[in-house]
Amino acid sequence: MGGGSKWIRPEVWPLFAAVGVAVGICGMQLVRNITINPEVRVTKENRAAGVLENYAEGEKYAEHGLRKFVRNKAPQIMPSINKFFSDPN
Repeated sequence: MGGGSKWIRPEVWPLFAAVGVAVGICGMQLVRNITINPEVRVTKENRAAGVLENYAEGEKYAEHGLRKFVRNKAPQIMPSINKFFSDPN
């Protein structure tokens, strides 16, 4: 091997990017669950409380902003292009 050889081939960078995004999403979900999920209790005092019937907090956790945003939207990536190609004139 010469002095100009690379350790990582350029073809591998998209794979690194995809794995990095997946790890980032998993990390974000873990932090979200630990911090604001009403069913996850980290401290000993909260665990001693047992099962809480706190429906308002659970509703707030489940109905987050993204879910409210996509609630009445069409389940399509590009609805205008789909409509253009699928609807007869």
